Amino acid sequence: MSRLASGVVLVTAREASLDPDDAQAPDGEDVGMTATAFMSVSLDPPLVMVSLRDGSRMDDLLLEQPLWGVSVLTESQRHIAGRFAMKGRISDRLLFEDIPYSRGGISGAPLVGGALATLECRTEQRVTAGDHTLVIGHVLTARVPSAEGRPLAYFRGRYRQLG
Repeated sequence: MSRLASGVVLVTAREASLDPDDAQAPDGEDVGMTATAFMSVSLDPPLVMVSLRDGSRMDDLLLEQPLWGVSVLTESQRHIAGRFAMKGRISDRLLFEDIPYSRGGISGAPLVGGALATLECRTEQRVTAGDHTLVIGHVLTARVPSAEGRPLAYFRGRYRQLG
C-alpha cells in the first residue's frame, strides 16, 4: 500500500473540559492527528471518511465528540503534518501553539490557516475494519481559504511534492 499516493490532512476536534462544573478547570483541549487515509465518500449527501487506528486518542475522542474538522494541507505545511504524526509527541496544546488557525463555527475544531480546503463534519457512522475504525462524517461546512499552493502528498512512507 506504500505505492498508493494519497493526500495529507489534519483531522482536529475540541475535547470538552474534564470537569465542566469547575470554573478553575481547563476549558477543554484541541486535539489533532495527521491522516493520509482520508477520502470523499458521497456528494449527495456530502460524506467523507477517515481511517483511525483503534485506541488512538482521536479514535477515542471521536467516539464521544461527534463534531470534527479537516484541513487539507499544502506542500508548504509539511512541518504541520510531521508534527501531528510524531509518536510519543508532546501535548497537543503545545503542538497548536505556533500554527495559525481559526476555530470552526460549528465544530469548534481548529482549522489550519492557509490550508487548501477546510471541512467541518459530524460523525454519521463508525465501521470497525481490522485494527482501524472508519469514521464517516457528514460535511457541514466546506471552505477553500487559499486558492494558492499545491497539495502535500504521501508516497512510499514519505511526504512528497507533486511534479
